[in-house]
Amino acid sequence: MTFSHPTKPIFRIKQQYLDIQDLEGLLKIHWKIGNITLFSGFYTRIDQACLLWGFITLVIFAVAQFVPISWLTQAYWWSVLSIVGTLAMVLLTRYWVWIEGITWLLSWWAFLMLVGVGLTNMGIFWGWTWVLPNLCPLWLILCVLGYLATGLGLGSRAFILAGMIHLAAIPLCLSVVQWQFLITGLIMAGTLVLLAEAQWDMRPPVASQVLTDEQLAFNRQQEYKRQIKQ
Repeated sequence: MTFSHPTKPIFRIKQQYLDIQDLEGLLKIHWKIGNITLFSGFYTRIDQACLLWGFITLVIFAVAQFVPISWLTQAYWWSVLSIVGTLAMVLLTRYWVWIEGITWLLSWWAFLMLVGVGLTNMGIFWGWTWVLPNLCPLWLILCVLGYLATGLGLGSRAFILAGMIHLAAIPLCLSVVQWQFLITGLIMAGTLVLLAEAQWDMRPPVASQVLTDEQLAFNRQQEYKRQIKQ
């Protein structure tokens, strides 16, 4: 597995020269009042998927921590929300992973999410007594498996680091049980927001077999511009 060059930072300001697969579905936001810019940024579909899941995880774990709603009610709501989020993730990222040649990674994340929803619901509906006390470690472990696979698939130290952070959070949750849902939600959502807002490292660009010669030439030109700017 080829990783990014060790001298390159793990996280940095987002690159301006984007490849074909990043420009597809790019969302640009520019909020201003008069001549004052309140916020300006752009989000690829990968960024959008990260923000979507960041929102979903924060809502789920914050409600579990602070709102007195029955586990049965939460199971119904969060199952629907998680399935919708998984479908949205697939729709948002399928073009990018296809170009990058890592469609297996998208399937892996979808599988992990469905496993998490399935085990959570079995614990609630079927009374698996070991599940509910360990919901936070369960979801953190699933994230670890997802991030480590992503790090290896993309040759990215950033995702490996994200996996290690989630792994380190497990003993923290077990030692501060009364706040474990809040801690888990903040770690999961915070990591996703960071990945959406920053430029993370990854392996050198691939010469995708599904792009045309013109698209490959465009990507090479964008890579040259990025190298010049560094």
